[in-house]
Amino acid sequence: MEADVIVAGLGAHGSATAYALSKRGASVLGFDRFARGHTLGSSGGRSRIIRTAYYEHSDYVPLLRRAWERWRELERESGEHLLTETGGLYAGPPDGELVGGALKSVRSHGLEHELLDTDDLRARFPVFEWLEGWTGIVERQAGWLAPERCIEAHLRLAEANGATLRFGEPVERWESTMEGVRVQTQTGQFDAARLVLAAGPWMSTLAKSIATELWVERNVLFWFEPRGDRKEFERLPVYIIQDTDRIFYGFPYIGGQGVKVAGLHFGDHADPDTIDRAASAHDEERVRDWLRRRVPLLDGPPREAKVCMYTNTPDAHFIIDLLVEDTNVVVASACSGHGFKFASVVGEICADLALDGETAYPIGFLAAERLA
Repeated sequence: MEADVIVAGLGAHGSATAYALSKRGASVLGFDRFARGHTLGSSGGRSRIIRTAYYEHSDYVPLLRRAWERWRELERESGEHLLTETGGLYAGPPDGELVGGALKSVRSHGLEHELLDTDDLRARFPVFEWLEGWTGIVERQAGWLAPERCIEAHLRLAEANGATLRFGEPVERWESTMEGVRVQTQTGQFDAARLVLAAGPWMSTLAKSIATELWVERNVLFWFEPRGDRKEFERLPVYIIQDTDRIFYGFPYIGGQGVKVAGLHFGDHADPDTIDRAASAHDEERVRDWLRRRVPLLDGPPREAKVCMYTNTPDAHFIIDLLVEDTNVVVASACSGHGFKFASVVGEICADLALDGETAYPIGFLAAERLA
């Protein structure tokens, strides 16, 4: 056998899995379809929000607490600065999905937080145009991760632990064998006892049994230069705002980058192999329309735009599980646009599943069978 475990896909979750496996002494062979350091999947973008008050589902909170610890451990081991703590703001209608869900998570898990009414929001965050009646939640344990550096840190440490990582060589298919699994790439066949599929938008080509539950969405991230005082934007926390049409999110001003902002789930379906990677005027206008309404001082010159992909499930929750048809195969994907922050702990979970067939982490709500 070439390895104890083969990892297909070396983005956020695949790189973390390779690192966690190698740290436990397993021999690892990893493949990625693109060159090292690429941002052609779902893991680029210079900054990714990490937060603890989790409106999507309160069951994510224990995983987030461990993920935060693991990112700090990765910083110490790699010598890299990866996580910048800014605090977090989540605001909108008090009965909306965002504020209601965040409030449920902080109360369920006893998270440190502060409730703000409309007057508080206007006083604390005057760069926004707040609607009357809106409320907000502020938490301390939130900030942003540097995704490209996070991935490279995981890759570099995995290699230091003996992992073999191959780039520009996608896994084309796999099959079960008497001893485990065999994968096929352009250069040949490779055998291992276990396989972890972390292929992001290409997951449906490798995990046929869950392919019908997945769809790929094109999303565009924008960076703008403020028209007002830059210092007002430097002081902001990371923020998520549920408006009258959809949720928008953004970051404080980051030197050399500007202010990053994007809308969540415009619903543009895409094929990962033929996706339009050029941001259009229409893409920009959808975000500028929100800036004019809510953050007019940010409706300034564009600095950069980047296309990325979400791989979505029907309920917008992850799939992290063993395949029903082959329990030698772990799937970790379909993060529906909110998965990067979990990568450090997902790597641990995938290592558990691949080496032990189970994990102590509470991931039952992420099982594939819920979608059957």
